[in-house]
Amino acid sequence: MHSENTLLRPPDLTDGRFRKLLGEEAWSALPAAVQRRFGKRLRGGASVVYQGQVVAMHMNLAGRLLAQMARLVGAPLPHDLSSLNQPAVVSVTEDCAGDGQFWLRQYGRANGFPQVIHSSKRFAGPTGIEEYIGFGIGIALKVSADGNGLTFRSDHYFIQVAGRRLRLPAWLQPGRLTISHKDLGASRFLFSLSLKSGLFDKLVCQDALFHDQGD
Repeated sequence: MHSENTLLRPPDLTDGRFRKLLGEEAWSALPAAVQRRFGKRLRGGASVVYQGQVVAMHMNLAGRLLAQMARLVGAPLPHDLSSLNQPAVVSVTEDCAGDGQFWLRQYGRANGFPQVIHSSKRFAGPTGIEEYIGFGIGIALKVSADGNGLTFRSDHYFIQVAGRRLRLPAWLQPGRLTISHKDLGASRFLFSLSLKSGLFDKLVCQDALFHDQGD
């Protein structure tokens, strides 16, 4: 299941940004399909769209409360358990103005409009890659690779106020965020999100299965 608007996609460019972050040895260990997905750079303003389905989702009570509170700053976390087995769409657009990408994730729900999560990835900061979720809030990420795919783990959270970047103290950070992209073969991949707290354990977990464009 997939869709892609070819009118939005001029010929792709080679993208060495993830390769540089990982290093040659780690990059070489990745499946060829993952190298293709993360090794091409869309021309400014072009988009690629992946379609799939939410296949697993879990939130404990603390996670539900956090996800609802996070709606005040743009709803960066899945917040409706009825998204399970519903359609999922991910759109990636190259940032024309900066060195990064815009990500849009759409999750269907049993009733009403789908949840839409907006974020922006920038290849900057002390870890080399950051994700901005809105209202000046960002997450510095560390990326690693293995024979199955890529894993992004939160290093710290920060907020930008009046041009200043302030690192959030540990007691204000919601937990350790882990996002993985696991290749499953046959042009499929699993996108997994997990937010875990030392105090409240697994707050939010979600798995979604996607297909490459053209399949």
